[in-house]
Amino acid sequence: MGSIPNTGESTKLTQPSFDEFQRQTSLMTSCTLLWKELSDHFNSLEQNLMKKSEALKDKLRVLDEQTKKSLNVLEKRETTIDGSVEIALKIVEKSKEAALSVLEKESEADSEDSLGEVDDGDGVLAKLRWFCLKMEARGFWSFVTGKKKDLELLREKMPLALVECVDPARLVLESISEVFPHDRREIRDKSEKSNDLGWACVLILESLIPVVVDPVIGKSRLLVTSSVKERAKEIAETWVASLDERGGIENVKTPDVHTFLQHLVTFGIVKKEDVDFYRKLVIGSAWRKQMPKLAVSLGLGDEMPDIIQELISRGQHLDAVHFTYEVGLVEKFPPVPLLKAFLKDAKKAAASILEDPNNVGRAANLAARKEQSALKAVIKCIEEYKLEFQFPPENLKKRLEQLEKGRTEKKRQPASVPANKRTRANIGGPMPPAKAGRLTNAYVSSFPAPSFVRSPSHGQYHPGVSPYSPPPTIYGSVSPPPPPNPYLYSSEAAAPGFGGSYPAPPPPMNYPLPYTAYGGPAYQPAYY
Repeated sequence: MGSIPNTGESTKLTQPSFDEFQRQTSLMTSCTLLWKELSDHFNSLEQNLMKKSEALKDKLRVLDEQTKKSLNVLEKRETTIDGSVEIALKIVEKSKEAALSVLEKESEADSEDSLGEVDDGDGVLAKLRWFCLKMEARGFWSFVTGKKKDLELLREKMPLALVECVDPARLVLESISEVFPHDRREIRDKSEKSNDLGWACVLILESLIPVVVDPVIGKSRLLVTSSVKERAKEIAETWVASLDERGGIENVKTPDVHTFLQHLVTFGIVKKEDVDFYRKLVIGSAWRKQMPKLAVSLGLGDEMPDIIQELISRGQHLDAVHFTYEVGLVEKFPPVPLLKAFLKDAKKAAASILEDPNNVGRAANLAARKEQSALKAVIKCIEEYKLEFQFPPENLKKRLEQLEKGRTEKKRQPASVPANKRTRANIGGPMPPAKAGRLTNAYVSSFPAPSFVRSPSHGQYHPGVSPYSPPPTIYGSVSPPPPPNPYLYSSEAAAPGFGGSYPAPPPPMNYPLPYTAYGGPAYQPAYY
């Protein structure tokens, strides 16, 4: 028979092989997980490389398209030069003939009176054309500045008149040179210095743009001679150099800034390296209506988000709304929250005015005006951008009506008369009521008014008899008799000097109760 194996020895032999199996199993699992992780990593790298490759291909495609477009534009500009020059020459020739005809008929059209009335549109256009045909810059400027009430009419007719100029750009430069880049009116008349004419400069510069644009390719090329363009650059550099004399960018006037920026856009002399400088000027004068369009024309389109954010941080929410709509960033900067924030700030400002101790007398009026102006601006903005559905203006209009009604009622209330605090210097005590006692109808009392007393020289009354007796006391307080006045002569002292020729003066008259009841002294009459 065979021997039976020992169970303990067999257990010792099989145990190490099982542990080895578990170890190899865990190793295989770790290798599998590591392989999967590496595979995912390489797959993500491959996908990223493919995305970047596609992005580079798209950029190259866009660059190719832009290059082709730029080449086409350059080719078009080159091919259209002859056509544009021909058109410009025809215009110049036509203007020349018109100017010569005006000079030939100078006896009929040279005087300003021969143009007739200039109150209507035809008269204004005829007058502007007359100045443009003769290239009369001084007269053109004087006529425009004297027609500020007809601003919209000038805006409509001025481009039509500038077309008649032989060199409209030069006429515009010479016209605005009266106040830009320096105000030269101070030399002749200092009283005109305070009259701001920036509106006229901006109007003339804006009207020049449709006249000098290329008739074939548009605004990308301006028909301005090189000499005029160089002169425009010199004027711009002179204005920038004079900023230190004006107190820097922070203290320069908004009309001057507007004129300068419009000057750059009109003559096409914007510099890319001065974009930061333009941005500061735009933000400082952002409340101007034309400033958003000017900012885009100055090349600030890419910086508009930062400009809008800076306006919001400055509390200029309404200006930010205008900039937002100009560049199409309504989704990024919703207008309704900006308008509500603007109204909130206006209410805070009105409340601070009411709490200001320096404006006690007019605080309510100033606060109401502040809130009224804010409400009107918001309502106008809502109507301009069609925001009635998002921000109904009914409540704003009701509040505006309440404020206007309150101001109207306050104006109708009679002004309160301050208490009379006049004092009499030589006697002391308060003065009697103003205008009382001058006439019988000014006498205020429950007793009959006293009659007028004649001069003692007429001798109507006996020297020892008083013209009338004082009325009884009803308030229980009678003023004490006044102190003796050394400048009044008594009857005893006057008798020897006049030898009895005149009767003795009557005793001092006591004023009736309405005078003495105020606690004042009893006034003595004046003697002749």
